[in-house]
Amino acid sequence: MKSVKSLLAVPLAAYVRNRIKKQMLTAAEDQLHLLEQLLRDAQHTLFGKAHHFQEIKDYKSYREAVPIRDYEGFKPYIEKIKSGTQNVLWKGQPLYFAKTSGTTSGVKYIPISKDSIHNHIDTARNALLCYIAETGNHNLTDGKMIFLSGSPVLERVGGIPTGRLSGIVNHHVPRYLRTNQLPSFETNCIEDWETKLDKIVEETIHQPMTLISGIPPWMQMYFDRLQAASGKKIKELFPQLTLIVHGGVNFEPYRARLMESLGEPVDTLETYPASEGFLAFQDQPDAAGLLLNTHSGIFFEFVPADEIFQPQPTRLSLGEVQTGVNYAVLITSNAGLWAYNLGDTVRFVSLNPYRIVVTGRISHFISAFGEHVIAEEVEQSLQAVASSHQVKVTEFTVAPRVQVSEGRPYHEWYIEFEQAPADLERFAEELDQQMRKRNIYYNDLITGHILERLQIRLIRKNGFIDYMRAAGKLGGQNKLPRLSNDRYIADALQAYVIS
Repeated sequence: MKSVKSLLAVPLAAYVRNRIKKQMLTAAEDQLHLLEQLLRDAQHTLFGKAHHFQEIKDYKSYREAVPIRDYEGFKPYIEKIKSGTQNVLWKGQPLYFAKTSGTTSGVKYIPISKDSIHNHIDTARNALLCYIAETGNHNLTDGKMIFLSGSPVLERVGGIPTGRLSGIVNHHVPRYLRTNQLPSFETNCIEDWETKLDKIVEETIHQPMTLISGIPPWMQMYFDRLQAASGKKIKELFPQLTLIVHGGVNFEPYRARLMESLGEPVDTLETYPASEGFLAFQDQPDAAGLLLNTHSGIFFEFVPADEIFQPQPTRLSLGEVQTGVNYAVLITSNAGLWAYNLGDTVRFVSLNPYRIVVTGRISHFISAFGEHVIAEEVEQSLQAVASSHQVKVTEFTVAPRVQVSEGRPYHEWYIEFEQAPADLERFAEELDQQMRKRNIYYNDLITGHILERLQIRLIRKNGFIDYMRAAGKLGGQNKLPRLSNDRYIADALQAYVIS
């Protein structure tokens, strides 16, 4: 017998899906109207007055008045908010600070306003409702759901509740889903990831799980613990499990091993959340790319990625983008972020509707020799070769080896396999060929005898987990960079290399 919750999900899902389809038709125009509204709402803030919001009439004048900033550029305003000043970046004070780690800024405090909290909560809901509308799978609302998240315990910074985004969102789970939610609040509050994970396994192993959500590497760790405890595949344990919700990192490098752990096919739903805003989600199971979240308080701009560090880069509104170009993402939002450089790069795969794929981070690349290798290229190359060799990759990262005692420099790949390829030399050669196909600059450096062919360093079983533990970044929303232009991570990983 269907629950009331399950029955009500069907008309609600149809309503939300139809509304989103209508919004697709006017997305570019509506984005410009949204910018006008954001400027009106913030014109009396300190930031609005300093940048003459009252005089801004259109997108062109907005570009001229408001320069691109990363978190460092917003830090003085954040410090004012922390000191108790009102109406700094947005009306009043933030509802929360989302605390996140920056690569160059240390800890970052991202404001979430009373207006912007809906972006995080409603978009997650809409992604699930679109899935239900498209697949007819409303039964997932009858079972238990888990999100592998950070602690919901919040501290106060400048009087403002502060914590990880996933912990903040935990406080806003709709009441009608509270009875579905696992783990318990007490377990979610455990700070040590491995202690928490053991407790999650204990609480969920005998439950009717229908949905599991989290970052892929930590989802895999959860699956491994479940299998160790039960000796069963995940679908044997959870026969009602029908949906995996994932985001944070590219799912494809983890797909094969996760699906093997599951034992049977399970639907997947990709999302693109960030502390700064919920940017996109997979609105159709079979569509390429993620639907850009154009009607949720975020105005988007796009800068060709190779221009982002120039003094006057090209800035484009949604109606000006093209498919196939790698763009850095800027957001202006009702959280009080203005032409904020998110640090992510995306590529449009469709303009009707506007769908994107995430290609990497502007700070995560290798260009020690001018090759500018990006995450999308290494992920796709490794996926192709691993598939042809029928091996599963647990985790990997890549860095340049510039200083060599003899021979030429090269790119060094640190890879943990579930089982290493039978012929590692052939695997490395094919991986190098895949990289040369995808990056012409890398190919030129190889053919010009500037670089040697890439080399692979095998990481021992659980080596990456041990590294993340040693670095204090195990679990939660912490992610391992796919690429580094320096050797900070690579040198630390030497301790986990199989000699």
